[in-house]
This record gives sequence, C-alpha cells and structure tokens, in this order.
Amino acid sequence: MIAADLYTELKDLFPHIQIKIENNEEHLLGNRGKVCVYPHSEREISQILQYANRNRKKICTEGGGTKRGFGGLIQSTDILMSLANLKGIVDHTVGDMTLTVKAGTPFQELQQYLQHHNQQIPLDPAWPVYATIGGIIAANESGPKRLGYGSARDAVIGLRVVYPNGTIVRTGGKVVKNVAGYDMNKLFVGSMGTLGILTEITLKLRPLPKYESVVLISFPDENLDEIHSFVVRFLDSQMEPVSLELLNPTLAEKLAGEKQYTLVISFEDHENSVHYQEAFLQSFRPPKTNMTILANEKASQFWNEFYTISPNPQAVNAPTKTIAMLKIGVINLDVLKIIQESHLIQDSHNLWIQAHGGLGHGICQVLLKGASENVLSAIQQLRNIATQLGGYAIVKHMPFSLRQIIDPWGEKPEYFFLLEGIKTKIDPNRILNPKRFVGGI
Repeated sequence: MIAADLYTELKDLFPHIQIKIENNEEHLLGNRGKVCVYPHSEREISQILQYANRNRKKICTEGGGTKRGFGGLIQSTDILMSLANLKGIVDHTVGDMTLTVKAGTPFQELQQYLQHHNQQIPLDPAWPVYATIGGIIAANESGPKRLGYGSARDAVIGLRVVYPNGTIVRTGGKVVKNVAGYDMNKLFVGSMGTLGILTEITLKLRPLPKYESVVLISFPDENLDEIHSFVVRFLDSQMEPVSLELLNPTLAEKLAGEKQYTLVISFEDHENSVHYQEAFLQSFRPPKTNMTILANEKASQFWNEFYTISPNPQAVNAPTKTIAMLKIGVINLDVLKIIQESHLIQDSHNLWIQAHGGLGHGICQVLLKGASENVLSAIQQLRNIATQLGGYAIVKHMPFSLRQIIDPWGEKPEYFFLLEGIKTKIDPNRILNPKRFVGGI
C-alpha cells in the first residue's frame, strides 16, 4: 500500500488522531515510516496497534528521536508512531518519592518540575532536552553517574504497556517495595520497543544533592598502570563518588582543556562531606597529576556539555564524515584497556575518537568520526577486543546504510532462543519495531 492510500485509510478510521505523510526521501538513520501518527492517549495507541495487527502493518516508534540511529534494519515501516503528544505527569507522591509519567515526556522537563520539590530522577541520559522518558527506559540508557545512580532498569518501579494486539497491561506497582516474584518490568526495559509500547512509567526518585562537585585529575605521563593503581586504591577507600569516569585525551581536551588521560570523579552530598572527599583526593592522588575542582554551577555546566557528546539526532543532514557511537561493556577495570585501544585506533585508522568509560561499572561510550571504511574497521576491532575481554560492543548510533554491513548488536547470544520465543509469543505477526533488536528481532 502506498503512503497516500495508507494515509487515507488511517484518516477514515481515526479522524480524531493527528496523521501526516512522511517525507519520501530516505532518512540517513532509517527507522522511519510512510505515515506518521501522533496519538494523545493510551486508548488511541491501542486502537492503532489493533489495526496494524489485523492488517499486518509494520510499526516503528519514536519519542524525541534520540535513538533513531540505534538498531533497526528497515529504512521505512508502514507507520511511524510518535509519542510526542503523550506527555505529562500522571502522579507524583512527594512523600513516597515516586513519580508516574507518560512516556513521551522529555526528560529535562521532568527534572525541572522535580527541582521545585528538591527531588530528581536518578538518571543522566544524553541529550536530556530531546530524550523522552519512554525512550530512555526502552533503551535502558544510563550516563556517567551510573556508578551512583544505577541504570534505567534500576529506577523503574512499574510500567503500563500496550501489547502489539492492543491489550493494555501493567507491570510492577507504584510503591518502591513490591511483592516478591518475577520482575516483569525487566522484560520491557531495554527491549527497544519490540515487545510493547510503553505508555506510563513509574519511577523512584532521590533527593537533590545539597552540594555537587566534579574533580578532574589528569595524568601527564599517560601512564595507565599508574591510573590502574590509583583507581584500585580509591575504590577500596571509604569515598562515595557518583561517577568515576576515564576520558581519553581527545575527549579530555574538549571537556577539560588538557589532552591527557583524565579521571572525572563526581561527589554529591552535604557540602562538608563533599569537601572532605575533595581533600582526601588532593592528598591521595599521584604526585605528578593535575587536579581541578568544579563546584555546583560549574559542575552542572560540565555535565551539560558532557551530555551532548553523542551525535545530535536533530542535526544529521549531510554530515561531512561518518559518525558512529559504540556502547561497550566489560569488567570494571578493563575499561582502561578499551579507552587505551580507542586512543591507539584513532591514529592507526585516521579517525577522530572521543571515548569515556566508567571504572566503577564497566560501561564505555566511544564516538567515532571519519571515513566509512575506517569507522567500520575500528568498530570490528573494538568489538573483537571487547569479546576477548568477556564483554560486548553494540552500536548505539550509525547511518542506516552501514547498519546493513555490520550488525549493530553483534553475534547472537547463547540465550537468543529465549528472546526469540518471547517475541514470537507476544508479537507473532512481527509488527512492532521489526528488526530493531538483537538477532534481527
């Protein structure tokens, strides 16, 4: 069915829903639709899914568009469902520190609202202005403060989900302590919208910190053994950082003005406690290192710049170089090997690479820019190294044409049959975000 016919049919069936025909030009990142629908409610989402399931129409979903280059092997499905109109706070229980919110609500809007109650969602995703809470949860996104905050999966208490057949289900609850049993939330968090469309998310909150500082420690000699030794001793101390991130020299130059391996150590607590930990670092750090402290507003400015490192989903037209973003997971201190390798690959592959990794949780992010063939070669090399270390490497952002050449998710895991079985049970017609997840699910 061509776009005009599909538009007419949808408009006749759903005159109350905003619908428009998408631009016919192929999008650089793919994951678009011939026709875009903008439901305002869970009921409208259910109606559209029922129609799609009956008529075998493929649907991809989108919030703020920050994940458009993440997975997906289909340039254009029949319908693109935008959740941009499904936004707003459903319930905020200040005393219990829980928040229920519609999936299309931009993350930064939520944080600004919660600031008035001295609370926050314990997450720090990239591009918070555009990223929606639904997209963050569907991708299980986390940022450099994962060490102290945890991942998106850790923040979720309950969900409302619309299955591909239109059935509405609820998982979890609205309180922090739930009845023991299988946590159904985990089935949907990180599934990239392939099992159902998230419509409401209930999250646990945490108080806003009284004081925050970011400590930058740069290592002029680029001695990774010295960094390893320092980090081991620091993690064995009684200090409680919310981030312990290692920057490669290229990224350190951009964020800190020093082209050296640099540790980013963040503290959030009462002012006296933060200053105590800063003083501990001052006496504890290796003698030839340089240390800079950014407090409160300057710390916020640093993080605001940090969260825009990844590719801007709103500016993908006619790039002069190929851009890709890798998420690599390894054992905590193996982050040193990944960051070092990315620095070496930058020269050997004639690429511009910004990389950082959490030495307390093992998650690395590597941004690559350069010629397509060099980017693909670098991705394969980093993936091989991650596999040798017992980890993984997935592509979080890459042009659609290159996703046809190298699988964003890598080889199928041993437990793939379980994922395949769940998808077949919940979405037998394969209508929802097809080929968006591991193994082409």
